[in-house]
Amino acid sequence: MHRSPGLSARLKLTLSYAGFLAVAGALLLAVVWLFILRYVPNSPKGLLGIAPNRYLLVHTFVPAAAVAMGFLLVFGLAGGWLLAGRMLAPLTQITDAARKAGNGSLSHRIRMQGRRDEFRELSDAFDSMLEQLESHVAEQQRFAANASHELRTPLAISRTLLDVARKDPTRVRGELIERLHVVNTRAIDLTEALLLLSRGARGTFTRESVDLSLIAEEAAETLLPLAEQRRITLDVTGGAARTSGSAELLLRMVTNLVQNAVVHNLPAGGTVTVHTEACGDTSVLRVENTGRLLPPELVPTLIEPFQRGTERVRTDDHAGVGLGLGLAIVHSIVRAHDGTLDLVPRAAGGLLVTVRLPGMP
Repeated sequence: MHRSPGLSARLKLTLSYAGFLAVAGALLLAVVWLFILRYVPNSPKGLLGIAPNRYLLVHTFVPAAAVAMGFLLVFGLAGGWLLAGRMLAPLTQITDAARKAGNGSLSHRIRMQGRRDEFRELSDAFDSMLEQLESHVAEQQRFAANASHELRTPLAISRTLLDVARKDPTRVRGELIERLHVVNTRAIDLTEALLLLSRGARGTFTRESVDLSLIAEEAAETLLPLAEQRRITLDVTGGAARTSGSAELLLRMVTNLVQNAVVHNLPAGGTVTVHTEACGDTSVLRVENTGRLLPPELVPTLIEPFQRGTERVRTDDHAGVGLGLGLAIVHSIVRAHDGTLDLVPRAAGGLLVTVRLPGMP
């Protein structure tokens, strides 16, 4: 926006200080005049034969008053300029930080020292805004990088299949169409998972009262056929555990946890237990599965996007887990709901995942 040049805030404050000081001096002189000089008699002789009449006092007082007013005006301008500069120094820091942010440097922070006042509150709010902006920009960059990296393979496969169909008209079209359908479905699932991961990281959702026990039962019912196919016993135990959040995201969170527990429960014939309970002001969800022994150093990497440990099994049954996004999405959703996620390898093999969310009465 184009603006015509005007007076700086420092000059305005300086003129205000000087003007206020000049007005205060003028009022003081007016008080002297009204309440002192007006009572001085105009008699020809005063005390001890001296005649300090009003005329003489006025002619003596007015020049001195004019000099005093001039001094007050100069003192007010100089002092106001220095005081305004000192008081506006924090605003200069904030302005410099805003310019750097406008030029793309979101990592800069003001971190203004001193006791709390209006400028320091503004500085803290600005630092918080920069931190959120940097986080959102980094999330978008990660999303773009992950999407471009992971979508490259299915798109390349699709192009290869189309080239084969174009160069070899005698090839069975049904087989190509089926393979294209599988690759396209996988790319769509991956995109939806990435969008869900980004949405959970931003925390942009409407909150409502949700019972984790009902969510757990729904997720278990959905994944029961997969568990039966792999000869996995799937149990849901515990009681009501209410929290505030997005029912859709929490359902995806529980589904991913149960799905991960079923798919990586090797060898077949193991168990998966989903337990919910309310512990004071915290709602707890536990998903425990049997399976192979997990090295302790592998567990922290399970929640990182596209990081597949040596014990993780790639599967095409459920792309959300096989693509290395299952537990990453869970972690993102838990953080967006102000909760905590703990992964502990079981001594007998398998994994115990505990989600703690703020509870509701």
